[in-house]
Amino acid sequence: MSAFLRLARVELRRLLHRRAALVLIAACLIVPVIIGVATVLDTRPPSASDLAQAEEQMEQARNDPSFEENIRQCIADPQGWGGYPDDLTAEEAEKACLADQEPRLDWYLYSPQLDIRSERDNGSGIAITLLLSMAMMLLGTTFTGHDWASGSVSNQLLFEPRRLRVWFAKALVVTGTATLLATVVMSSYWLAIGAVARSRDRLGDGVLLDCLQMGWRAAGVAGVAALLGFALTMLFRSTVATLGILFGIALAGGILLGVFGIGDRWNPAHNVGAVVADGVQYYAETTCSPKQLEEMGDDFGGGVYCTEERTLTFGQGVGFLGTAVVGASLGSLLWFRRRDVP
Repeated sequence: MSAFLRLARVELRRLLHRRAALVLIAACLIVPVIIGVATVLDTRPPSASDLAQAEEQMEQARNDPSFEENIRQCIADPQGWGGYPDDLTAEEAEKACLADQEPRLDWYLYSPQLDIRSERDNGSGIAITLLLSMAMMLLGTTFTGHDWASGSVSNQLLFEPRRLRVWFAKALVVTGTATLLATVVMSSYWLAIGAVARSRDRLGDGVLLDCLQMGWRAAGVAGVAALLGFALTMLFRSTVATLGILFGIALAGGILLGVFGIGDRWNPAHNVGAVVADGVQYYAETTCSPKQLEEMGDDFGGGVYCTEERTLTFGQGVGFLGTAVVGASLGSLLWFRRRDVP
């Protein structure tokens, strides 16, 4: 076994014996299970008792005297009551009024269906992606931040004085662990949700593969987040400083982009979304075309801008994130190599 692999094995052992790391890993395993169970239970088919209760309520509403009175008023004045055409015959008006106002079972039966596409694009899939990304960024930060806070980095360099080898071993361990963990979590989640959807006949062709691919892209983002947290902490030598900078970017990044007139193309959140979702739509400010200016009329003076929908592709998102992470890693690596270690 090479010296680098032995060093990486030591770093992996140190990572897995860190309490904070174990807590974060446990959260990444437990919380998705809770989210998945809640999703399955919230979308379960109605029971026999639920159906019976809904049918009873429907019959009560249908036998209510106010229902018949409303139907009579609707037939007498279909346009004023329901906005129907005023040339309807009495029979047509009765059919239209009954179709809209007669109690139906779904009025009294709350039964949301499991939509795996919706879960992927706007539901639990996005929530788990955010959880994994934030947790893995914290993993990378706390893993090396503890070494700087305790001063153990100097002891590590006594056994392995090659700083580049130490940096790369730590980076490999934290990035590999985060990527592998996120891949297992996302794959297991979508396979489980897919099995439930299939049992309910709610799984379309190719949907499960799309969800798995989304999960694998999300796992890559989680690995990049861990590497970024590690690199910044190695650069600033402080967990608090790294978290403060990342929190500031997340909180004020979009505001600053708007203040300086920078479009959504360079918004970090949009670029992360483009990687996870394989492309996202955003609106860009452009000069209005002559046709648009003509449609707006003479009420608008010069300097008018219009917006158009554009696509931020997967490749563009990867390029943006890759540039940011490579830049942070190079700065961290060079600073760690040259700066004195206390």
